[in-house]
Amino acid sequence: MTDLAHTTSIGVGNKLQLFNPRRLAVALLLMILALAPGQLGEVTRAMMIDAYVQVSVFVAATLLIFYGSERLFNYDIGTSLSRAKHWQVPIAALMGATPGCGGAVVVVSAYASGHVSFGAVVATLTATMGDAAFLLIATRPDAAAVVLPLSLAVGVTWGWIVDRFNTSEYRTGTQQSYNTTPVIGKTRLRDVAYLIPAAPALIVGVAQLVQTDLHNVMGIPVGVIGLAGTALGLAIWAMSPLVAMTSSQDTPVTRMAEETSFISVWVIGAYLAYEYVDVFAGLDLATLFNSVAPLLPLVGVLIGFIPGCGPQVLVTTLYINGLIPFSALVGNAIANDGDALFPAIALSPRAAVMATIWSAVPAVILAYAFYLLAPGFMS
Repeated sequence: MTDLAHTTSIGVGNKLQLFNPRRLAVALLLMILALAPGQLGEVTRAMMIDAYVQVSVFVAATLLIFYGSERLFNYDIGTSLSRAKHWQVPIAALMGATPGCGGAVVVVSAYASGHVSFGAVVATLTATMGDAAFLLIATRPDAAAVVLPLSLAVGVTWGWIVDRFNTSEYRTGTQQSYNTTPVIGKTRLRDVAYLIPAAPALIVGVAQLVQTDLHNVMGIPVGVIGLAGTALGLAIWAMSPLVAMTSSQDTPVTRMAEETSFISVWVIGAYLAYEYVDVFAGLDLATLFNSVAPLLPLVGVLIGFIPGCGPQVLVTTLYINGLIPFSALVGNAIANDGDALFPAIALSPRAAVMATIWSAVPAVILAYAFYLLAPGFMS
């Protein structure tokens, strides 16, 4: 879902924006499934509503706060990182541990430009959980409170170890940067419109976290709010000219709408994949996964090698639904690089491969440490 395809046009600001036909086809398919009669439509609508109120609105709130503070205080973390010298590794790990992929992408670009060490790259890719972090925070904050600090600590430690013992240079040049993200420009009407259902849906999401069910907000049914927000998000995603990340030159509201919509599609896909298999395929997933339980931590690590956030969101969804152990989630969280692996491959392919290999070592060790020593932890 992260590829740029051939296009049809739609206006944005003073420029011609592009449709992605593949995204449009996916969005239309999802809406058709939601409108389907009988159990198929009911299950689809329920999962869309859950994905929106349980994850999307929290992602939107987090991104708005993060990008808003960045704009308000006018700081550029990328520039600060290049001046950090001995503090590059912990700062890079902290940027990676930040939910989403933006921080890790900045570190990867800084490495390609010759401003940070290879250990900083390993640190940020080890610490990052990508967009799956938003899903975990929203649905299992107790598990997130363990996984994210653990990934951060491992990233810092492993990054320092790499800088101490690695003597190879993997950069292909010193003048490259990853700055191909289109600038959208002014805040669009649909960016502001995205806030309208998000505000009441956030109230519903917070209420669910404290075990309170709200059936409507200001007289509007939760289902209507959730489906409206989902439909608007799908429209924004289908019309987006971006691959995944937004430009730092865009406004916080635009960045929030674009990135939340992108993440939401993956979350909806993961929710529906699990629920369809459970309801319609008649497979006992719990029994199936239990039959290969010793391999699940390794499977989590191997899936983490796949570029992008979609597979990682699916792993987190399986954990949330109790189908895989915490050890598999930990292995995946440490091994996965999210969308940051795409610019790493584009700018420094050898560095991307070697950083992934380096991060696999602590991922396997910790995954099986949890599996053998604390099998029921965070279950």
